Amino acid sequence: MKPYKRIFVIVCDSMGIGNAEDAERFGDKGANTIGHICEAKGGLHVSNMEGLGLGNLGDFKGIHPHNCQLGTTATLKEVSNGKDTMTGHWEMMGLKVEKPFKTFTETGFPQEFISLFEEKTGRKCVGNYAESGTVILDDWGEHQIETGDWIVYTSADSVFQIAANEDIIPLEELYKACEIARELLMRDEWKVGRVIARPFVGKKKGEFKRTSNRHDYALEPFGKTVLDSLKENGFDVYGVGKIPDIFVNKGITKGIHTVSNEDGMNKIIELAKQQQNGLIFVNLVDFDAVYGHRRNAIGYGDAIEAFDKQLQELMGYINDDDLIMITADHGNDPTWTGTDHTREHVPLIMYAKNLTNPRNLGLLESYGVIGATIAENFGVENPGIGTSILNQLERD
Repeated sequence: MKPYKRIFVIVCDSMGIGNAEDAERFGDKGANTIGHICEAKGGLHVSNMEGLGLGNLGDFKGIHPHNCQLGTTATLKEVSNGKDTMTGHWEMMGLKVEKPFKTFTETGFPQEFISLFEEKTGRKCVGNYAESGTVILDDWGEHQIETGDWIVYTSADSVFQIAANEDIIPLEELYKACEIARELLMRDEWKVGRVIARPFVGKKKGEFKRTSNRHDYALEPFGKTVLDSLKENGFDVYGVGKIPDIFVNKGITKGIHTVSNEDGMNKIIELAKQQQNGLIFVNLVDFDAVYGHRRNAIGYGDAIEAFDKQLQELMGYINDDDLIMITADHGNDPTWTGTDHTREHVPLIMYAKNLTNPRNLGLLESYGVIGATIAENFGVENPGIGTSILNQLERD
């Protein structure tokens, strides 16, 4: 069977489908991101994903199962120890995270680290607790305007986040502070997965708004990934959205910045009109950052419906030798307790123009199925976990 020339992997950030067997260990038994969004909205209208087989992956109000689905689908089980962005994406590309990244959700960061960070950056810190990224700005935004202090915070994820008003602290200074924090947070007892620059604008409480100048400073992947194999063998690897940050540009041949889900899809659609030979890998972060963490089920549902419409446009531009893979990196049920990720299975929806036997493959072990399938298609090494399902994508 002739290989696909291009594979588009679209990560709908946090769009879980519930039912992870070990969810109770993470305090998430009963969480179901898509399921509960459908209930909140009285059903979702996603004709394209429904036609591809999304309704065959669960009981989702308004999304019907089909006996003659147009795509090949599967449910993916996460085998890594965690439910964060890096863990999910790294597992997709072959890395199993055995030891979860450090979190400081209950305690905030140790004073020893905060003091060192203040000394090296020349500014004091306020905050230093787990909070929603919008609430923390209302808590401390006016204070920062008056004092110039950093606003620092965390979440249930392994992150140290630094918020800075662009009119008070220049972006360059914020990015430099993140680099300082990243270096300090390499110590084993403090080692977190990501340091995130969170720039914002606004003059007073209720008006503060984050900008698109976010930047993530992640740990480097601890081993070789499928992305590295592709790049080493001369294939294109386009990282769209925060993909280059998640992999610290390892295995990426071209990074493309995005400002929203819509912009991310527009960038992919433009790429589909061009000629590449390899992987186009995108993360659509709004599902998670704008709606999941803010517990906005209706907004999340609206965003899924908007994505579905843009998906139809993308499908119109793909060639006979292209493959689309739609998935997620974890859950973030907006009806669940707290404001953080949920441990869930994720969907895998695959579409090519010439599939001859599209069907539901059931529950598959590990997100690494995605990377393994990509590696086999392009004839490169899969250096990590995951079993390819390329031979189950039967086509003319």
